[in-house]
Amino acid sequence: MSTLGPSPLIANDRHLSVAQAREAILAPLRPAVGTEALTLAEALGRVLVQDLISPMNVPPHDNSAMDGYAFDGAVLEVDPEADLTLSVAGTAYAGQAFTLAVAAGQAVRIMTGAVMPPGLDTVVPQELVKTESEGAALRVIVPARTVKRGENRRRAGEDLALGKPALRAGRLLRPSDLGLAASLGFAELTVRRRLRVALISTGDELRNPGHPLPEGCIYDSNRASLAGALRRLGVEVVDQGLVPDQPAALEAAFTQAAATCDAVVTSGGVSVGEADYTRELLSRLGEVAFWKVAMRPGRPFAFGPLRRAPSGDAGEPAWLFALPGNPVAALVTFYAFVREALQVLAGAPAEPPMALRVKSAEAIRKRPGRTEFQRAIVQRESEGPLAGEWTARITGSQGAGILRSLSEANALLVLGHEQGSVAAGEPVEVWMFEGLV
Repeated sequence: MSTLGPSPLIANDRHLSVAQAREAILAPLRPAVGTEALTLAEALGRVLVQDLISPMNVPPHDNSAMDGYAFDGAVLEVDPEADLTLSVAGTAYAGQAFTLAVAAGQAVRIMTGAVMPPGLDTVVPQELVKTESEGAALRVIVPARTVKRGENRRRAGEDLALGKPALRAGRLLRPSDLGLAASLGFAELTVRRRLRVALISTGDELRNPGHPLPEGCIYDSNRASLAGALRRLGVEVVDQGLVPDQPAALEAAFTQAAATCDAVVTSGGVSVGEADYTRELLSRLGEVAFWKVAMRPGRPFAFGPLRRAPSGDAGEPAWLFALPGNPVAALVTFYAFVREALQVLAGAPAEPPMALRVKSAEAIRKRPGRTEFQRAIVQRESEGPLAGEWTARITGSQGAGILRSLSEANALLVLGHEQGSVAAGEPVEVWMFEGLV
C-alpha cells in the first residue's frame, strides 16, 4: 500500500507550521481510481479524465462579427481619404449558404454569424454607413476611415483550432465548460468517479439533533457543517454517525470506512489527553501520525493512510483526516488542510483558497510563531478614516467552540506564521467564504 514514507515532518514531534502540514499532507496523495461516462447535464462539478480535443475549428468558417455590409477590404487601400460607394449584391443570413457571385465594387448585406462570402474579408457596421436606392438597386456609402481592412470578421478556428485541446485533463467542469463541449458536438464526457468520503463524529457526550439531550451532553454540530463543506466539493458523503470514545467502536467504524471509502474525515478524539488508545488503534490500522500544528484554532490533527482490510491491501489506502472536536477548529482545519487534499484525490489540481488583501478595521493582537484564523466580516467602510476602503472586522469572541461567530462572518482573516500584531488600517489576508464553504 502507499505510505507516507520516512518524512521528517511526520516523525518529528515538534509543532508543524501550517505550510509544513499542508506539504506533508499533499505529497503522498494520488487520484482515486475509477471513471465513468456522463451526459453533459450530469457532468457539472466532475473532473475530466482526458484532454478534450477539438474535432473542428470554432468557428468552423470565417463569419461576420456583427450586422453590416461585407466587402473586399482591398478597395480601402486605393484611396483611403475617399468615401467608398458599393452596390449591394444580396443578403447573407446566419445558417444559410450565400450562393450569389460578388463582383468587384459590390458588397453583401450580412447578419451576425453569417458565413463570409468568398473573396470578402471586411465588415462595416450597418449604423456607420449611408444607403441609397435607385429603383430596385441599393448602394451603400462607407465614409472614409470608418473601417480598416479585415475588421469585424471572425476567422475560422479563431476561438479553437481543429486538433487543439479544448479542456485539459483534471479540469473541474464548470457551466461554461459544458457549453464549450456542447459547441464541439460532444454529448457526454468521461470523468472521474465521485470521491467517497466517510464522515464520523467521536465523543461520548455527543447526541444527534432532534433527540433528547441528557445533562452534560451536547448536540453534534460538526457532522452538519462538515457534510455541507464536503458536498460543496462535489464528493459523495457517507455519514457514519456518532461513535463513542471506545476502542472497539472506533476500530469498527474506521475499518468499515476504510473498506468502502477513499477518505475518512473525523472530528474529536485527537487531543493529547484522548490520543493514547486512539494512537495505538490507528497504528494497527495504518500509519497515522498525530501532529501539533502551530495554528489557532485547530492545533491537534492526525493524518495518514488506513489499510483497506486488517490483512493489508495492495491497492490505494483510505486517507484519514482527524480534525479537532471544537466546531470552529474542525471547520478551519478542514479549509486549511482537507479541502485541497480531497481535490487531489478527486483528480483535480489542488487550488488554495483565493486570498485577498484588505485593511484591518481594528488593531489585532498576535504573537509570531503560529498561524491564526480569525472570523471576520469583510465590507466596504462607509465612514471614518477608512471610508471607501475594503476592510475586515473581527466578529467578536474567537473561541474555538463559538460557532455563532463563524456563522456571522463572511471570511477568515489569516495572520501568517511569522506575523505579529496588526494595527488598524494595516493590510491583512482574508479567505472569502463564498467559493470556499
